Amino acid sequence: MDDTAETADRAFPAALAEVAEVDFYYGHDVTGEARDEGDYRIDFEPCGDFESAEWTAELFRSWTGNDEVDGDAYLVFGQDGAGGRAMIWRARPGAPLADQPVVFLGSEGECGVVAGNLSDFLWVLADGYGPMEAALADEFESRPDRRLTGIAERHATTARRTTEEIVTGTRAEFPTFAEGIEALVR
Repeated sequence: MDDTAETADRAFPAALAEVAEVDFYYGHDVTGEARDEGDYRIDFEPCGDFESAEWTAELFRSWTGNDEVDGDAYLVFGQDGAGGRAMIWRARPGAPLADQPVVFLGSEGECGVVAGNLSDFLWVLADGYGPMEAALADEFESRPDRRLTGIAERHATTARRTTEEIVTGTRAEFPTFAEGIEALVR
């Protein structure tokens, strides 16, 4: 791949740049309003750009214990408070970044798919879920957020759906994601 194609392939989407401006407070809504214990919890710290390819390679080598893994199919754009990472997974060869799935790798070995594309990821955030919460949830309860809904309305190219609809559909499309990640572990 030439330098121009590689740069274009790592261009940070405007939607994620806008999400990176949001202050996510664990235990608070994004306006800073305190909520009751167990209510509205998004544990997400977005980045203002993708982590470097070198940094991502080190992350995958550390996470898997496999020095041969390079993580080149992943673009890290955020984390949770424990160090789990949200990333775009380039699973669809030749498709633009906005059409690639969003996945989560947790700090304790947990992992899962979040959304089938960037647009659906914006709807997941708007519905009150961060990457970790969406990837690991067994049950879903919509908790819409006005500010994140506004971002999704400005940038999303897919129809609004609930997190449950998005995650269930993405899990059905990529049923072996976790096994593929586990296969890298040594």
